[in-house]
Amino acid sequence: MTDPTSSEKISLAFIQSARHFLGNDYLPKIERCLDRLTDKQVWWRPNEESNSIGNLLLHLSGNVRQWIVSGLGGESDQRLRDQEFAQREEISRAELLERLRNALSEVDRVLSQLDLSQMLERRKIQGMEVTTLEAVFHVTEHFSLHTGQIILITKLLAASDLHFYDL
Repeated sequence: MTDPTSSEKISLAFIQSARHFLGNDYLPKIERCLDRLTDKQVWWRPNEESNSIGNLLLHLSGNVRQWIVSGLGGESDQRLRDQEFAQREEISRAELLERLRNALSEVDRVLSQLDLSQMLERRKIQGMEVTTLEAVFHVTEHFSLHTGQIILITKLLAASDLHFYDL
């Protein structure tokens, strides 16, 4: 590669930050939460209008695959979004975590191979016209939002400090 332009350097820093947040910040926090809970607690919900941690984990896996793996990476989009929220039958913490790790591994692969000169290229994802940059930003902030919900539910159920600064 020739010497990157200033915009490519900014794009690279942005992508590296997104990869770091998804795999090295949010995922370890979710793993710490799941370590503190039982399978039954992962599927607890305060009311029928709220999501369980299990639903949120299915949702995160589906969202990152749709937006990054499919939307940016060109894989076929096989997401069934409504089923992520409709799921009531328990899926084990181990299986949910494996699905999330696999999805994030695919995301990391796609992000590591992005053409940085195409960050402003428009794509249609989930029926919306977005740039590559917007898609990556959306996934990162969306993952952060739901990680926060998972942390809150875990603190309510486990009633203990999660020691995130030990990670």
